[in-house]
Amino acid sequence: MASTRKTARMVQRQRRMQAPKPLSRTPIESHSDDSGSSGSEYDDLCCEECGSGDYSAELLLCDKCDRGYHLFCLRPILVSVPKESWFCPSCTKHKKLKAFPLVQTKIVDFFRIQRSPESIQQLSQDIRKRRKRANSLVMSKKKRRLLPFNPTEDLTRRLEQMASLATVLTATGTKFSNELTYVPGMAPRSANCPALELGGMQILSKEDTETLTLCKTMMERGEWPPLMVVFDPHEGFTVEADKFIKDLTIITEYAGDVDYLKNRENDDGDSMMTLLSAANPSKSLVICPDKRSNIARFINGINNHTPDGKKKQNLKCVRYNVNGECRVLLIANRDIPKGERLYYDYNGYEHEYPTEHFV
Repeated sequence: MASTRKTARMVQRQRRMQAPKPLSRTPIESHSDDSGSSGSEYDDLCCEECGSGDYSAELLLCDKCDRGYHLFCLRPILVSVPKESWFCPSCTKHKKLKAFPLVQTKIVDFFRIQRSPESIQQLSQDIRKRRKRANSLVMSKKKRRLLPFNPTEDLTRRLEQMASLATVLTATGTKFSNELTYVPGMAPRSANCPALELGGMQILSKEDTETLTLCKTMMERGEWPPLMVVFDPHEGFTVEADKFIKDLTIITEYAGDVDYLKNRENDDGDSMMTLLSAANPSKSLVICPDKRSNIARFINGINNHTPDGKKKQNLKCVRYNVNGECRVLLIANRDIPKGERLYYDYNGYEHEYPTEHFV
């Protein structure tokens, strides 16, 4: 019975980039019989955190005690209704996470790094030389080019960065993948055709494609982007710059399973990303990072309903035609100092994802 009541009261499930418009925030109307008497036993339900009964469409009921909590009053905030049973902080058997726990793990095995530890110093020297050549090439061009990320030279710190991602992937039951994956029963690779994009898709230049390939190669060899996954009690898992990042640097590519949007109409995943917005909606594709993903899944969105929220944006999300395949890149849109958290606009040009309660 609790699940039935919860479903009737919940905000409509949302999806990143292709989410339906949120429900209007008006109190739940009483169920009345022909005589006009109220038939609802939840008219006086209030949020246990803020004490308000307003925004009833976003009141989530605990499946054990039936107490209510606004999605946006929970910490971390919930942006959609959980698929499974949900228990409030008082009823849950799990202690609230106060700090992000870095765990010991075999990083080389976890990320399938293709190198031996003995080559670390030589690789670091190669990185510096490659970077110097890449920067010279960029400066010689009139058009601004994308830049490869600048790995942390301290091996111990780099392992801590990788461990932070390994920890959160393990905690969420997700396998690491730095590529788009095509799973039987979902969209095939042949469906990922940039020519189907409504209005056309911009083509990644040869020079920028080489930069993207360099970033991929560096990661395969353990030369990690300077990013740290941390836990915030308000925002949940989020990502910080662990050293200075220059404007136009490639941060990461969005990775995960590719599926047709039509297959995900009732999916409440809050991390799906548009891959192909086709002229024919039945051919539109999304990236689903719930089973396989990389650090992109944990980079947060801005509250684009307020000027202050927009000021926090330091990344842009861009879809490119890369050698005949749609790909999604997260790129720095300004210089990012060490310690600053990374944010981008979930909505892009679609303006439908509900970000008004984002911190």
